[in-house]
Amino acid sequence: IKKALQVQIEGIGFSFIEVVSECPVQMKLDPVKACEWVRDNMIPVYSLGVKKDITEEGRERPHIDRPHYEAEGLLREIGAVHEVVPKFASGFPVHLDPEDICIKFAGAGGDGAQTAALLLARAALQEGFDSTHIPSYGPESRGGTSYADVHVALEVLSPAVPNPQILVAFNAPSLVKFAPTVQPGGIIIYDSAVIFEVPQVPEGVKVYGLPFAEIAQNLGTRILKNVVCLGAFCAATQIFPEATFLEALKHGLKKDAKIQEINRQAFDEGVKAFRKLYGKHSD
Repeated sequence: IKKALQVQIEGIGFSFIEVVSECPVQMKLDPVKACEWVRDNMIPVYSLGVKKDITEEGRERPHIDRPHYEAEGLLREIGAVHEVVPKFASGFPVHLDPEDICIKFAGAGGDGAQTAALLLARAALQEGFDSTHIPSYGPESRGGTSYADVHVALEVLSPAVPNPQILVAFNAPSLVKFAPTVQPGGIIIYDSAVIFEVPQVPEGVKVYGLPFAEIAQNLGTRILKNVVCLGAFCAATQIFPEATFLEALKHGLKKDAKIQEINRQAFDEGVKAFRKLYGKHSD
């Protein structure tokens, strides 16, 4: 094993190491019994040892050219158009975190939590930052609690969000489930049109309720409530300028002119609703 690793480190060949093992949980055995099962049942079939070694001692390391990637050439090959996306932020939103902001969007299937999360991730990428969007489906897509984890960071190290700094909840089960996980001093934004009680939250967490669904309905359809939510999210967190989100909406959703205009209206209504209830700044 040491030699195989050394070959890889020195770049003089390719090594493949296969580990014969078994999961004690899957086997419903304790670790010792699982090891004994491997010894008695797997090793006779998959014997241990060095199966092939064709390395040549003392051989000089071969010259390997550095990988080269030409973005413009790839775009030409696939027929894509290189479009420079405008940036509006003056820098990373360090008022929320110095380098990595974690956000969770949660709601019932059909609430648009996944789309809102994806649009936020797109907005972050437009501004030149790292971002990840990890959706969670399952029975949630049939009316339970669906959620999406988003990171906006200088460099994302892990896409999971077990303890978000910001929680956006579209329904009561989501708020009850995730509110206790928000980091102290964080932010919760929820749809007060359908959520009437707020559970106990960690110390210092700011809680903002806005009637996303009601505002969207006044615009003609409740489907727009996730876009209304993004407007409120923008005003509450000041994570990016409004123009950043509008650009993400423009490119991330249908490009039909009428759809773009109604999305812009929904976003603007979310911003205005937050400022009317809570003032210009969330603090």
